Amino acid sequence: MRTAIVTDSTAYLTQEELQQYGIHSVPLTVNIEGQLYDEGIDLSYTEFYDKVRGAKEFPKTTQPPIGKFVELFETLAKDYDAVITIHLSSGISGTYEGALQAGQMVEGIDVHGFDTEAAAALQGFFVLRAAELAQQGKSPEEILVALEELRESSHAYIIVDDLGHLQRGGRLSVASALIGGLLQVKPILHFMDKKIAPYEKVRTRKKALKRVEELLAIEVEKYNTMNVAIIHANCEQEAQGIMEGLQQQYPHVNFKLSYFGPVIGTHLGEGSIAFGWCKA
Repeated sequence: MRTAIVTDSTAYLTQEELQQYGIHSVPLTVNIEGQLYDEGIDLSYTEFYDKVRGAKEFPKTTQPPIGKFVELFETLAKDYDAVITIHLSSGISGTYEGALQAGQMVEGIDVHGFDTEAAAALQGFFVLRAAELAQQGKSPEEILVALEELRESSHAYIIVDDLGHLQRGGRLSVASALIGGLLQVKPILHFMDKKIAPYEKVRTRKKALKRVEELLAIEVEKYNTMNVAIIHANCEQEAQGIMEGLQQQYPHVNFKLSYFGPVIGTHLGEGSIAFGWCKA
């Protein structure tokens, strides 16, 4: 059985990764002052942050039209028996549900969905694992079991400069944002029940980074070999420095430098840093 792997642009996989594993990606869209851009196609992440910095209106993001998934699945049906379509958390986007609806509209191929309950490079780790297993000839059921097992070791922690982006974009409730005066601190955020929520209140960015590194140390001791992504919103130099320091501490861990592109960057804001990890 041949199984195709589909994801969306918020996994922020490189072109090399997409090509190496034959992964199919459907873009989400960002609207900057009336101009629409397909993420990863029309706009690089650096261009996005440059445009937004001078924009008068808050950007808007849109999930892919169901028709894009239908078209892709119909094309894949010619060469594949099944699809596993893997997406960012259904709690922050309708992309996953849209892909499932499209799968029900296409004949000749079995479409299986997997909600990562995450986004960005952590989502990418799920996609890459699925693609590796698909290349090995594993069945869709075997791949989905492996992804559920991977979920048990997966965590994402996000440090933002301004919670206002998440509030305006509706990805963090007003109640959550105001608890304990969170708007005045540098909270560590995480995914809880598929949504972005406060994890811990920390007063400074430096202390927040140190705290997440402490959490990582616990996981490394538990799992030993891991995949860890340091993800940045247009603060590559800082992220690179963090990664290099961690590489010296944990030479046996697989580290990856990644970024928040236009869609996730819209909701987190420039300067955000995140850590995403799972067992290797």
